[in-house]
Amino acid sequence: MMTTSIFRVRLLFGLVSLVGILLPLPTSAAHDGNRLYIQHCAACHGAEGKGGVGVPLALPDFLAQADNDYLHRTIRLGRPGRVMPGFAQLSDAEVGAIVSYLRALAPTGMKPQTARAKPGNAARGAKLYEARCANCHGVHGEGSHGTGVTFSRPRNLPILAPALNNPGFLMAANDDFLKAVLVHGRRGTPMQSFLTQGLKERDVDDIVTYVRGFAAQPPPGSAKILESESAVIVRESPHSLEQTVEQLKTAFSAANLRIIRAVPYDEGIVEKGKENKKRWIVDACDFNFLNKALAVDPRVGLFLPCRVTVAEHRGKVLVLTINPKRLSAIFNNSELNEMCEQMQKLYTDIIEEAIL
Repeated sequence: MMTTSIFRVRLLFGLVSLVGILLPLPTSAAHDGNRLYIQHCAACHGAEGKGGVGVPLALPDFLAQADNDYLHRTIRLGRPGRVMPGFAQLSDAEVGAIVSYLRALAPTGMKPQTARAKPGNAARGAKLYEARCANCHGVHGEGSHGTGVTFSRPRNLPILAPALNNPGFLMAANDDFLKAVLVHGRRGTPMQSFLTQGLKERDVDDIVTYVRGFAAQPPPGSAKILESESAVIVRESPHSLEQTVEQLKTAFSAANLRIIRAVPYDEGIVEKGKENKKRWIVDACDFNFLNKALAVDPRVGLFLPCRVTVAEHRGKVLVLTINPKRLSAIFNNSELNEMCEQMQKLYTDIIEEAIL
């Protein structure tokens, strides 16, 4: 009973994995990589690696610049506090299969784009970074705002500037990789070659040295992953189920949320008239807040609008809902933290108002 309200969220995530499991793919290493990519990566990076919530991985210049070690480390470490999680549960063979699959996305005959970094001057690099990089990557390397998908990315851009101060990125990207990006640029993105803009290799080395210095600083606030006590918020009501449902509707309205429906939990699933009247759901929404949350991360659509379950269980009337703070941690997007903390407080206040 107490986990029923999060079942649908888990089901939606599970469907992503089932797509890969059910596809009739051969068992070669390359096709294992395809299957694993569909299971673990396609939901964010797109079925063909063209991007979505996550960055596009099929960009030729990205594949020409990122070596296997960078790809391995990125899959393992993720980007703490950003959308990209770390996949510690995958075996080395599975990570290797995904990397091999990504390699197969590169155009035939593509040559690696490399550069050899040299020690630079961090002070000079700081000034060059401010003039050349901060506008896109942020003054402190915090990256662009938003996740990169429809609501938060300008439609003419395939990618938003990543966070350069993220510990996961800094552990995955070596200095040669950073320099290669600056020297060659990324065609099809705002990232252009610095050499074509008049900088010298010495300038590029200075910028790389400055960016590497982010690793010596405390992890940024954007790398914070919100922690929570439990996956659900649960309260016991001293009132009858019917009265609790009515008071919950009143509490939602008092908080300026529009009531969408209040129905038995299994309505529409079982034959009409046979619904279990001891389990109800009440859905409500603040549409302005919903639009703001979708702009930060479209995945919040999995747990918005607000849903509260009221159920009789072993002689008690329980009121329960998803804990948004737990979902923020699962989604690994620090920009959601503040919103999820607000939602957690709102949910708790509404429930406690309903059971007074």
